[in-house]
Amino acid sequence: MSRSDNRPTEEPPIDQPTRTHREYVLDVRIVERATEDGETVYRFEGPHHAGIEFDDSGTAELYADVFFDVNGFDEDGVGDRGIPPAIVQAGRDTLVAYFLTQSYADRNWIASYYGLKPEKVSRYVNRVRKRAERIRGGVEERGLD
Repeated sequence: MSRSDNRPTEEPPIDQPTRTHREYVLDVRIVERATEDGETVYRFEGPHHAGIEFDDSGTAELYADVFFDVNGFDEDGVGDRGIPPAIVQAGRDTLVAYFLTQSYADRNWIASYYGLKPEKVSRYVNRVRKRAERIRGGVEERGLD
């Protein structure tokens, strides 16, 4: 998993076609587009969020799960390695999942940082994914979208 860079991105150029990779509730989506050099990137877009691009769909989807897990956040103004306060306050599992969306981190780095086995990192991520699914399901059930 990797992120194209560490900060929010500008809107994609108008002349570059995009398609929706995945659409979520509450106006959150992941858009797929080809870059000028023929690579595919996945842009996370959500309300009150500047947007951010990832090199693969799995990382973009995990980022969306973290977004739902903390009821939204924006990285604008947090710096190159800053962490939005909503992520920090959410707990270790959410922080671990967020770290996995960063270009400087992978499972082994996170496991080493926390003194965990990589399998525990995977369990943390699964918790976040399950909570995000429940939250999105609750929004749909209540017709809040």
